[in-house]
Amino acid sequence: MLGLSLTGVVVGALWAWIAPPIHAVVALTRTGERVHDYLGEESQNFFIAPFLMLGLSGVVAVVAAVLVWQWREYRGPGMVVALSVGLVGAAAAAAAVGALLVRLRYGALDFDTVPLASGDHSLTYVTQAPPVFFAWRPSLVAATLLSPAATASLVYALIAAGTARDDLGRCPVAEQASNAPTEPVSEAGVA
Repeated sequence: MLGLSLTGVVVGALWAWIAPPIHAVVALTRTGERVHDYLGEESQNFFIAPFLMLGLSGVVAVVAAVLVWQWREYRGPGMVVALSVGLVGAAAAAAAVGALLVRLRYGALDFDTVPLASGDHSLTYVTQAPPVFFAWRPSLVAATLLSPAATASLVYALIAAGTARDDLGRCPVAEQASNAPTEPVSEAGVA
């Protein structure tokens, strides 16, 4: 589980590096009202950035499930529970590190306190940090953190379903003893 948490830290740093920021403009209207708008299609980055976090966490989940399956002597439901707990921890670490790094990189943005340029056109261009989650509703945060665990459980279950042995291949197949008595088979197929 510690290894998955460290992987989450790396994923959070990678996400902070590749997640696209949101560019906006803040201006004053002729009536003196402060307004802001996102440039071009920049508002799509409110979706792209959290989806990148989900995608990176999903890749970690698939790779972790396949690697954990290689640990033959511990295959089973206990391993799925440990894998799921570890991946929730990794997703939480990735989100925390990612949010911290983009906050340090772009700072906190409050549209009401942005200093505006003086002159005929009172406007300022700003850059907003990308969001880690789609929204701050508890259900969406929980879904983001549980998504890698669900993905890994599904991958693990698919691998287990493809296993022919009922012990999931935990123990090596016992070889038949070479001195075991065998019955001769007649040509009719009856001993």
